[in-house]
Amino acid sequence: MELTGAEVIIECLKAEGIDYVFGYPGGAVLHIYDAFYKQEDVQHILVRHEQGATHAADGYARATGKPGVVLVTSGPGATNAVTGIATAYMDSIPMIVITGQVPSHLIGNDAFQEVDSVGITRPIVKHNFLINDVNDIAETFKKAFYVATTGRPGPVVIDIPKDITAEKVAFEYPSEMQMRSYHPASSTDTGQIKQALELIVNAERPMIYSGGGVIIGNGSEQLRTFTRSLGYPITQTLMGLGAFPASDQLSLGMLGMHGTYEANMGMHHCDVLIAIGARFDDRVTGALEKFCPTAKIIHIDVDPASISKNVKVDIAIIGQVTDVLDEINASLSSASGQINKAAIEKWWLQINEWRAQDCLKYDRASETIKPQFVIEELHKVTKGDAYITSDVGQHQMFAAQYYGFDKPRRWINSGGLGTMGFGLPAAMGVKLAFPDEEVACITGESSIQMCSQELSTCKQYGLPLKIINLNNGYMGMVRQWQEFFYEKRYAMSYFDALPDFVALAESYGHVGIKVEKSSDVRPALEEAFKQKDRLVFLDFITDREENVYPMIPAGAGLNEMILV
Repeated sequence: MELTGAEVIIECLKAEGIDYVFGYPGGAVLHIYDAFYKQEDVQHILVRHEQGATHAADGYARATGKPGVVLVTSGPGATNAVTGIATAYMDSIPMIVITGQVPSHLIGNDAFQEVDSVGITRPIVKHNFLINDVNDIAETFKKAFYVATTGRPGPVVIDIPKDITAEKVAFEYPSEMQMRSYHPASSTDTGQIKQALELIVNAERPMIYSGGGVIIGNGSEQLRTFTRSLGYPITQTLMGLGAFPASDQLSLGMLGMHGTYEANMGMHHCDVLIAIGARFDDRVTGALEKFCPTAKIIHIDVDPASISKNVKVDIAIIGQVTDVLDEINASLSSASGQINKAAIEKWWLQINEWRAQDCLKYDRASETIKPQFVIEELHKVTKGDAYITSDVGQHQMFAAQYYGFDKPRRWINSGGLGTMGFGLPAAMGVKLAFPDEEVACITGESSIQMCSQELSTCKQYGLPLKIINLNNGYMGMVRQWQEFFYEKRYAMSYFDALPDFVALAESYGHVGIKVEKSSDVRPALEEAFKQKDRLVFLDFITDREENVYPMIPAGAGLNEMILV
């Protein structure tokens, strides 16, 4: 039986096991939406803005490890999705974005709602396609899912003219895929692993530096075995939190611009650095010329392009993190006897001296609500087991520092692009994936307004999220930089016309709670999480001048932190 191109698209999604598609209709994709209407296997989630669709699909992908799928129309539908596509690209998140296009004969004519979606998205996707023939739909979708989910994952855009979705074709989905120009890393270099192992076991001041690639590559179990077998200190990037338990004594917490004193000092003074699934971004390294000045560097990564891109490394191992660490772990039992235990004990004494600085201390007795206190209480109420999404700013850093993630894929945030507005729609995607789990969005009064219209989507689909709004009346991180580096000239970083967030939540049919005293923080959180079937918006009025510490100024090294 022949199917329309639109029906073929639905069959492709079924073949890939897709449960949800996040999208917003428009003229160029109406054939596809009509095909959705005629089936029940793939559920379409109607968002209120295309950016919300991309972030929801992104959150779903980060939490599950499966690709998120987006459907938007041509023109403004596609351009509204650009921020979310770039967010996924920066953090290597698998995503398929289907964009409608004007009919084939109108392409290039400046037709109504026409944009060059392929050209616009080319710098921010792993790959993109423009389908010119209905016969190519099935193979193109197979290629798109293959590219998006293998090697270093990323978003793939499929642009489809409206007329192609109306034409008919016999459907056959490819059972496997090979692409002449695309060969993701599938094996490891045993010789490089042997060299790395020798360096690892002979280290006197080692540090394990773990990034988001461990979580994306499902390597948490192998990382835990590796770290505990060695007994070496480990620090994790913002994107890598949870791959190794924060509660483990071997964990030094997050490193980088707002990392812990012990993690950053350990990095600066180490003699062997074992980087696993991390990309040496600027928020981690500080000034490159000052980064790890005495260290030999081992870099394990699936992406050859990441090797020595920012920091020159001594030993590079290209491969899937699970494969590489499995091979290293298998060799550790025989090599562990070479470890210089006296040197490692001395190293731990030094690290524990740095740890004793208690760099995350704050005034816990304050009557004014401290944002750190809210995060710590949230951890207690949820027993550290919730899925936490965040927007971007001070609240994001406080969440990373104080929630204490012990499991992978529980911390969902925009790291590379730093996208305000990410948190709420991402939480929707997570909640749809795990309806029986607690999902909380940590946000600020600035970020939440970027995509607050998705409160309507939450109402339509009955998504009982808990929104933790740390409201200090400022764009907090902007204000902090202006305090430190612009002589307190708070140019356009504060808000004079904030909405009543309780009333806003209630207007969408949700529950709103305003909290203004520290003594009310715990009871408000407990009340919110008792309401299993309602979205609760908690508006915490926090200290307007609280800053995120430690902080490394631009141009400084990891050992040049501002602590108070």
